[in-house]
Amino acid sequence: MKLNGSEIIAECLLEQGVDTVFGYPGGAVLNIYDALYRYSDKITHILSSHEQGAAHAADGYARTTGKCGVVIATSGPGATNLITGIATAYMDSIPMVAITGNVTNDLLARDSFQEVDICGISMPITKHNFIVKDVKDLANVIRKAFKIAMSGRKGPVLIDIPKDVTGAVYDYEPSEPEKIFNPLISGKNDFNTAAEIIKNAKCPMIYMGGGVVSADASEELLTLAEKLDCPVATSVMGLGGFPQSHRLFMGTIGMHGGYETGKATDNCDLILTVGARFSDRVAGDREKFGKDAKIIQLDIDKAEINKNVKIDCCLLGDLKDTLRELTEAVEKMQHSEWIAQLAEWGKNSTVAETPKSEEYAHPYHVIETVRALTKDTDIIVTDVGQHQMWVSQKYRFEEPRTWCTSGGLGTMGYGLGAAVGSAVAYPEKKVVLFTGDGSFHMNLNELATVCSYNLNIKIIVMNNTVLGMVRQWQKLFYGRRFSQTDPHRKTDFVKLAEAFGIKGMRICNDDDAEAVIAEAFKDNQPVVIDCRISPDENVLPMIPPGKTVDDLITEME
Repeated sequence: MKLNGSEIIAECLLEQGVDTVFGYPGGAVLNIYDALYRYSDKITHILSSHEQGAAHAADGYARTTGKCGVVIATSGPGATNLITGIATAYMDSIPMVAITGNVTNDLLARDSFQEVDICGISMPITKHNFIVKDVKDLANVIRKAFKIAMSGRKGPVLIDIPKDVTGAVYDYEPSEPEKIFNPLISGKNDFNTAAEIIKNAKCPMIYMGGGVVSADASEELLTLAEKLDCPVATSVMGLGGFPQSHRLFMGTIGMHGGYETGKATDNCDLILTVGARFSDRVAGDREKFGKDAKIIQLDIDKAEINKNVKIDCCLLGDLKDTLRELTEAVEKMQHSEWIAQLAEWGKNSTVAETPKSEEYAHPYHVIETVRALTKDTDIIVTDVGQHQMWVSQKYRFEEPRTWCTSGGLGTMGYGLGAAVGSAVAYPEKKVVLFTGDGSFHMNLNELATVCSYNLNIKIIVMNNTVLGMVRQWQKLFYGRRFSQTDPHRKTDFVKLAEAFGIKGMRICNDDDAEAVIAEAFKDNQPVVIDCRISPDENVLPMIPPGKTVDDLITEME
């Protein structure tokens, strides 16, 4: 059948099972938005306040559903406003297709109004990108883009489409989406080698990352851990991939992880690394990380093998497959003495407690109060900073795809857009956004989106009136020279919420927390809670950058 380019885009989105897109219209995508108007009974479009918010929303939608997120923006500044969101998705291996408009073919490379080389700009932060200059190529490019985004190590793909292509007419032939198949790369000998290393280990640990969640391999990991009787530590990105109430869950690993996970890393004889990449926030001193241990790495991306830490054995392929094969290859084991030793170390994982205050709430108390009022399947989103680490330490995650945070790029301003995407995906669930006043100031314009769609998002602003994490580093490493981390902003978040048409509330101390949070959670309306916390509250414990657990900081003067 004959369709114009914009109708072909809509039909290809439907082929791929897309029923929700995020975006912001503009001149170069007018044809696409005209088609979306006519396809509005099949494709829901969520209008953001800014293209960056739309990109983060597509990212949050993808993280919580496992589907490919879709974001649409116009040329020039519309396209460049997506860049931070695309980079955020790229660093955390989140599948996304970004569709940008561009000027017509005859105006390309002429510095035309709102023209930019978005393919050149986005090349380092996409798995692949395309510019479609002929409508006959459009359908196949869209299909390829989704396949690339969802295959192997997932990630964002950008399609740039000149305006005349979206208006040109061509024959459209429907097509079933290609099935995603990630072949197992490692052979039987590799699994036998890994099984032999595991068999000889007396003090093993599993270090798991976000790849477990991405591969939907949580059940397979649990089966292997129980067969090996092996304790599990998770990166921040891996939270939710292993139930924290399980007896084998050890805690988070790395800079703000527990004492026991640091001691385990230093004293184990095997680290089984599953869908994780030994980032600098985990392996601070790469030369000393797991210094006495054999290391087996399971990953889908060959580029991650021996990139940060030298390993002894690798198993390449989709984690669901490699974990199943490895579970078949290993014998049932028991490590009760090692697990008891970890529990003993855990008793020493103490942090100096902050005295109760009449002027401030304690972040741990607020987080634990929220946890008591949420289900295991509700979704927790954070921005980036101290609040992010407090949540990773104190909120108990039991299910995959219930944790939405920017781990790799560390994007302040990520949270509100991601919460929008999560709430659109799951209107029946509570979505709780923990943010800091610094992060919240960056993209609070998306409150307009939250209100317009009446999204059930509870926003808890950990308001310490400072840029907390940077300020903490200035305390520790810069002689308390607080350069530009005390901004002295006077924003009243309760009034701000009300100005956007959203209910605003305030927590001033721990005694307020239960009543305010319970009131906020009693209906399905969006709420902003201004939660006053001390500017001198710190994230502890902390391993300084480039150091080990021997340098662990548990209190600050």
